[in-house]
Amino acid sequence: MSPSATERGARDSLVRMTELVLPEDTNPKGSVFGGRVLALIDKCAAIVAMRHTRRDVVTVSVDSVVFLNKVRVGYVLMLRGRLNAVFGSSMEIEVDVRSEDPLTGDKKVTTRALVTMVAVDADGRPVKTPRLLLQDDDERARAERAAERRRARLAARPPHP
Repeated sequence: MSPSATERGARDSLVRMTELVLPEDTNPKGSVFGGRVLALIDKCAAIVAMRHTRRDVVTVSVDSVVFLNKVRVGYVLMLRGRLNAVFGSSMEIEVDVRSEDPLTGDKKVTTRALVTMVAVDADGRPVKTPRLLLQDDDERARAERAAERRRARLAARPPHP
């Protein structure tokens, strides 16, 4: 079955980004600013969401961000973004970040984040997105876990005034 305008596979929106950590991206100790990594995560997730929806998107939340290893000036950041699930107008996107010391080839997991994006129309109102075509057991399991996280996020959300 081939994806249609109302249904697309996760592989169709997969994003891989590479970024060199420059001095302006780091603190006085030469480690990358967490905010710089978060900006790259947000950008990666937005591209995933736009590829899936072919629409403008906005960030609703960034969850589960943990900085696991230092990233030094001169290292390479490698980001991989993939769509886990689609819920009407919102989507959960997982972004994994790894670092590489280009002089040694040593690679480390740096950060993992779950980002919720919403597709919007020209007036900024949420719009329905194409369904996610789940093509294997891994994709089905990812979508199931994303649905559980979404239920927990919605249950924990404070009442809207």
